[in-house]
Amino acid sequence: MGILSGKRVLVTGATAGIGFETAKALGLLGADVIIVGRNAQKTQAALDELKRLTQANLDSFLADLSSLADIARLGREVLAKYDQLHVLVNNAGAINPSRELTVDGYERTFATNHLGYFALTQALLPALEAAAPSRIVNVASEAHRGGQLDFDDLMAERGYSAFPVYARSKLANILYTRELARRLEGTGVTANCLHPGVVDSQFMKGKTGLWKLFGQIGGLFMISSEAGAKTSVYLAASPEVQGVSGQYFDKCRSKKPTARAQDDDVAKRLWDVSEKLVAAKLG
Repeated sequence: MGILSGKRVLVTGATAGIGFETAKALGLLGADVIIVGRNAQKTQAALDELKRLTQANLDSFLADLSSLADIARLGREVLAKYDQLHVLVNNAGAINPSRELTVDGYERTFATNHLGYFALTQALLPALEAAAPSRIVNVASEAHRGGQLDFDDLMAERGYSAFPVYARSKLANILYTRELARRLEGTGVTANCLHPGVVDSQFMKGKTGLWKLFGQIGGLFMISSEAGAKTSVYLAASPEVQGVSGQYFDKCRSKKPTARAQDDDVAKRLWDVSEKLVAAKLG
């Protein structure tokens, strides 16, 4: 009997990298594990591998987490099947070398890395509240230290540079977690975020040119996906953080993010803007 026996967890971006290792570790701790992937073949392959490696009860759903309609559908499907969810790990993310728009017309990095977290968490909140005490774990990054929020240009229309846009999305993760935790006070649902480390995962797979070179050189210094999953697993499962909320963690320890990431007024404004961006597409 693991410490998560009888608990149900959902992990996004779980077909490879940190997400897969997080799902595996939580399954080995006894949790019933739901994985979310975008590609049917990869999702099935991950599910088969998890079945081989763990004795967990497993399930999977398909969704493109850059699409708000797909997220809404995913939320409905999960709630129709499960009335309780003890842990949500928002892990799916991306960095895009060039500016791309989603089906909603939003810049893809911000849409996937921030609006995806925001919309899916809101959709699944009834199941998390029903299972309280429960936990929300948002994978952010130390890259947030280079991020700035420009509310007049959240979609990077004035100029696109991949890393600053990625850093902005990770800053948004921390601000969102902070405001989410404030709003969830008294519900028994906690929300924390984390830096996984500089991980040799799937981010640079399929990239070309300088991005490919960066991935090859960086890979010499990066940690494994298994090591990168440790703080996510800690926040999802450890009794040490029961009741802890609104914090940023690195190497399984609470750490102060930048002053920008601790600005409660900006966090509230980001929440309001995010609500409007989601509502504009879903009504």
